[in-house]
Amino acid sequence: MSALPEALRAALALAATGVPVLPLRRGKVPFGNCRSCAQTACGGRPNMRVPGPCTCPAPCHGWAAATTDPAAITAPAWARAWREAAAVAYHPGGAGLTVVDLDNTDATAWARANLPATRTVPTTRGEHWIYRGAMPSANDVRPGVDIKSTMSYARWLGPGTGATAELPDVVRALVVKEPRPVRPVTVTAPVRTSGGQCPHRTPAYLDRGIAMAEQRITEARSAVHATVYRTFLAVLSTHGRCGCLTDTHMQRLFTAAQAKGETARHCADAWTNALTTLGL
Repeated sequence: MSALPEALRAALALAATGVPVLPLRRGKVPFGNCRSCAQTACGGRPNMRVPGPCTCPAPCHGWAAATTDPAAITAPAWARAWREAAAVAYHPGGAGLTVVDLDNTDATAWARANLPATRTVPTTRGEHWIYRGAMPSANDVRPGVDIKSTMSYARWLGPGTGATAELPDVVRALVVKEPRPVRPVTVTAPVRTSGGQCPHRTPAYLDRGIAMAEQRITEARSAVHATVYRTFLAVLSTHGRCGCLTDTHMQRLFTAAQAKGETARHCADAWTNALTTLGL
């Protein structure tokens, strides 16, 4: 039997510790979906933000393919990927971990001054600070700092040094953004108000409208892109005239759309097109 590829040996050793792994190709990115899974043919999620029902034996769907099962890791469908792999990645959230990815010396200096000491791993340009506990992932939470945990992957660069500390609130707070009002828009249609007060500022009314929009997107079984656009159009036609929508409301709709396979760019384009159609 031929020797196992170095990346595969490292992946098996890491998976044995309970850390889900996957191969990375040149450029430090996951291998693309196979033909059966391309273009959402399998029902999976091409943007890799939400795992679909796909049970493809190949390393498809990015971070969602990460596994600790040695039988899956060594399956024939993964063989080519391991032979061509440039690195091993892992799903931090799947292992109950969070990686604070510090991309430069300034970001590392900030971490040393503001974050509790924990296990650290040197990277090409900075460091990975690894904490025990999972949280939502986010990029650019501050200059040179990304959070990699749930629904994300990090490159395996070795065990690092130091004891792994509990995930602190100061790290969790990095992904929390205060709601900001969406820029008020002017339309030619009259705005129905009562006593000068916007009726949409009633929390229950607005929340119910957003929840119904989320449900409409979530329940779409076909023509998802068109459904997302029509839903954005309906929300903006009702709530987009007086500035009571916030970034939080918009993000809820974007999250629902991305869960159905829409990319962030498609969401932004659909939102902009809806604004343009309404003359907002």
